[in-house]
Amino acid sequence: MDFTEAQIRRYARHIILPEVGGVGQARLLDAKVLVIGAGGLGSPLILYLAAAGIGTIGVVDDDAVELSNLQRQVLHATGRIGMAKVDSARAAVAEINPDVTLVPHRLRLDASNALELIAQYDLVADGSDNFDTRFLVNDACFFARKPLVSAAILRFDGQLATFRPGEGQPCYRCLYHSAPPADQIPTCAQAGVLGSVAGTMGSLQATEVIKEILGIGESMAGRLMIYDALTPGFRIVRVPRDPACPLCGDHPVITDLSGHART
Repeated sequence: MDFTEAQIRRYARHIILPEVGGVGQARLLDAKVLVIGAGGLGSPLILYLAAAGIGTIGVVDDDAVELSNLQRQVLHATGRIGMAKVDSARAAVAEINPDVTLVPHRLRLDASNALELIAQYDLVADGSDNFDTRFLVNDACFFARKPLVSAAILRFDGQLATFRPGEGQPCYRCLYHSAPPADQIPTCAQAGVLGSVAGTMGSLQATEVIKEILGIGESMAGRLMIYDALTPGFRIVRVPRDPACPLCGDHPVITDLSGHART
């Protein structure tokens, strides 16, 4: 593609990277990424994807901005309390980069809409805050054959992984076959979360999304990154494909999204 003078100046620090260059920046501008959740993880993720020039960013979220969000959800602002998060995200992105189109999806993802929505995008980044949604997104990405970059945070800890369906790599269910009982895993609202940890993990998630689009560096596929802010430190552990996985294993028992709730 032919860049405008403004685009050359905007993306200059990308373009001079041999791993990116003009061809890579054009690929970013052509990319379509679906972000699940415009909260603690989605906020830095969306901001950095927009700044990088990801041409189309879809955002799924059915909540409105609340005062308690602002400790970590840096995408939003005090003046936008009460606004739908997807609309707040669109306003923030418009201020960052006019090259980017943010597509708001103010809805709750469920079995009736997940496949159709995910099929419209090249890659999915999951920043949801509950196991039910994470399993749904994983399963829908597996059936749609879309790469998934997934992150999670709680208190002072974070996790990050990439899943590539159809390449003999593990899926999210290779880590967790099913959701733990709800009373065993507290939410951020119950246990708390350090706001800057959301920034750390959301930024790392954005980097992995960009790497997947450009095809550069080592993918996080088949590995899990674990972050402990108090130590501090990162660990990366191998995650093999589980032959007994109910979704991607040798004898799958999950063959569609019918096991997930519909709203």
